[in-house]
Amino acid sequence: MSGTSKLPTPSQTSNAVRDVPGWLIALLAVASGLTVANLYYAQPLLSSLSDVFGISTATTGSLITLTQVGYVIGMLFLVPLGDRLEKRKLVTVLLTITTVALVVAGLAPNFPVLLVASLISGATSVVAQILVPFAANLAPDHARGRVVGRVMSGLLTGILLSRTLSSLLSDVTSWRVVFLGSAVLMAVLAVALHFALPQHAPTTSVPYHHVLHSTFQLLRTHPMLRRRGLYQAAMFAVFSAFWTTVSFVLTGPRFHYSAIGVGVFALVGAAGAAVAPLAGHWADRGLARPATGIALVAAALAFAIAGFGGHSIVLLALAAILVDVAVQTTLILGQHTIYALDPAARSRLNSVFIAMFFAGGAIGSQLGTVVYEAAGWSGLTVLGGALPLIALAYWAFERRPRQNRNIAG
Repeated sequence: MSGTSKLPTPSQTSNAVRDVPGWLIALLAVASGLTVANLYYAQPLLSSLSDVFGISTATTGSLITLTQVGYVIGMLFLVPLGDRLEKRKLVTVLLTITTVALVVAGLAPNFPVLLVASLISGATSVVAQILVPFAANLAPDHARGRVVGRVMSGLLTGILLSRTLSSLLSDVTSWRVVFLGSAVLMAVLAVALHFALPQHAPTTSVPYHHVLHSTFQLLRTHPMLRRRGLYQAAMFAVFSAFWTTVSFVLTGPRFHYSAIGVGVFALVGAAGAAVAPLAGHWADRGLARPATGIALVAAALAFAIAGFGGHSIVLLALAAILVDVAVQTTLILGQHTIYALDPAARSRLNSVFIAMFFAGGAIGSQLGTVVYEAAGWSGLTVLGGALPLIALAYWAFERRPRQNRNIAG
């Protein structure tokens, strides 16, 4: 498919899911995984970075927090442009900036420079969240969950495998190679997407400030968007708290793992990516609400297991799998639900939803390192178990408007 061909409109894509080119879905999945991985490369490196720069555990944890804050900024101010500008050009520009920021991070002479570069790369790595609505626009209504689930499985695999790749590269070479290597990947991806993606006309022509205003108005207009955003904020907070602090546990006196050992452990979470297509199938069948409740319970159970697993790598691995499965399930279900609210505003809906998602992640990363430093792994698991239970209470007692009950939320 040439770079100047037109994408089919939503009405033209109402045939069957087989009409969506498989190679294009695969490309979107790979691109989403590679870009979002930029947010997580530093997680298994925190212990090493703490030694390299001579800073405390809590200070080192701010690297993850600030990267996710950058992502939230990008979600609120850059992703809405996916409805306003031609997507292929927008993706190319953002990936170019990401490439430069990652080069700066890899050459950073001190921790503040690394923080600023990570903030910028985090903001522009929102390309993944421009590509996911792109895939949703391609899919017919009855199969949208499955198509989005396939793309999201790539994105979630990128999140999970990024830690392993980062650990292995840093152990064999250095932490700088992790960022510089990602810069090369972003440059290649920018070129590949520029020539492979078809053009996609904007869905609105209103000025940028009106687009931003309408983005924030969506929170007021759609209670379901607020609800799904809050569920996911709680879930990603515990996901980030777990993965930001477990590296300290694994490299500490209990297990004495090397960076490679931490990376190998992170592979167990990759098993959770397999649930993404299943979650999309559940959403297509109208099971989003009950599946959400089950996922929230699973997340709380995961931290109960993690609390008992402070000296057992098997229990920690089981907890990691459960956390990842639960978070990925609610993410797919949430995106399927919000995309049905307004097809012409999917980029903006996704912007708000993922911004809330990563705001929760930023809070979880920072709060997790603070709690871990103050109360150890036991305190962290109490925090991780409490947040899904609070979200579960909201899920159980939320009164949904009658007109929205046909959209399982």
